[in-house]
Amino acid sequence: MLKHRKIDIFNPPGAGPQGVDRWQAAATLSAVDLPLALPYAPENWPIAAAMLQFPSTTAGGKSMRVAGPERWLRDLAIIAAEGFNSVEIPSAWLSIGELDRHEHEDLKSVLAQVGLSVCATSVVRRSIIEEGREQENMAISHAAIDGAAAVGSPLICLGLHEALQPGQLDATWFWTMPTHHNPDDREVWNRAVAGYRELADHAASVGVQISLELYEGTFLCSADSAVAFLQDIDRDNVGLNPDLGNLVRAQMPIEPWESMAIKTFPYANYWHVKNYSRVEFPENNLYLTTPTPMESGFIDYRKAISFAVAHGFQGAFLCENYGGDGLSVSAENGRYIQRVLKSISLDVARPDGAPRIAARTK
Repeated sequence: MLKHRKIDIFNPPGAGPQGVDRWQAAATLSAVDLPLALPYAPENWPIAAAMLQFPSTTAGGKSMRVAGPERWLRDLAIIAAEGFNSVEIPSAWLSIGELDRHEHEDLKSVLAQVGLSVCATSVVRRSIIEEGREQENMAISHAAIDGAAAVGSPLICLGLHEALQPGQLDATWFWTMPTHHNPDDREVWNRAVAGYRELADHAASVGVQISLELYEGTFLCSADSAVAFLQDIDRDNVGLNPDLGNLVRAQMPIEPWESMAIKTFPYANYWHVKNYSRVEFPENNLYLTTPTPMESGFIDYRKAISFAVAHGFQGAFLCENYGGDGLSVSAENGRYIQRVLKSISLDVARPDGAPRIAARTK
């Protein structure tokens, strides 16, 4: 069971509505004693591919479910060929909750053929508080939890974001256009909390964790709100997916990423990682963002990963990238993560995965 790892978050007077001053947050983020004893060897850490670049239908119009194992094998083999050892199965590609027992077995067989584990499954844009679709989306989420257990996924990633708006679908980058917002309504918040408690109890009964994805426009749109929402749910098998990329790409003023990091990382049980370049002209109210590889973007992932691991993070990394050959960029991101893990590691993990502390030599 996930145990929430609480830390004292300082909130100095005068810091304003964003909470922690950027420079104080950066100092806290950097105050990690390196190297670290990792929970397992860097080369064995689950670093997974997102399936953003894979469509949900074939050229002939068949759904991935109808296309069947032969097509699943083709898509997943491409991911394995890029060097990944794990994958997230999203509902946007193949809805795990809709598959029957035989199809679950077929999927596990395909994954074994290409040498991939399932680090997580996800239900995409099926908010349990979407007006008029609350019961439908709850049922989908419950079915997806059972599907995750059936295919051996230890975790399911969920969120409160809804379908893209028409303007977002037409834009080159969907985050540059207005998105849907959860209502500023405590009753709706409480309904969402109650729904996730129900889902968490179901997930716990089948041995699955839930990770809630930070996302703009939702109750998980800021570090403070996400932590408060998680604490209201109050279930040990529910944690955060601190996908800071979803927040730093917003083309408006944002909370410093360092501040968001120190608030959310101690609650993380899974992590979507991606990065963006960000150009700010506050005097003109102009903020521009575009996707970029992890090592060259706005977020310093070397510091971020070090802080997260030092505060107990043991979950999988899910590499994402929008635009261009996103899978190749994600693969390079995966190799970057491994380099970072090796550089911050004591390199003393035993083959069985249990850490040990060895004496340092000069």
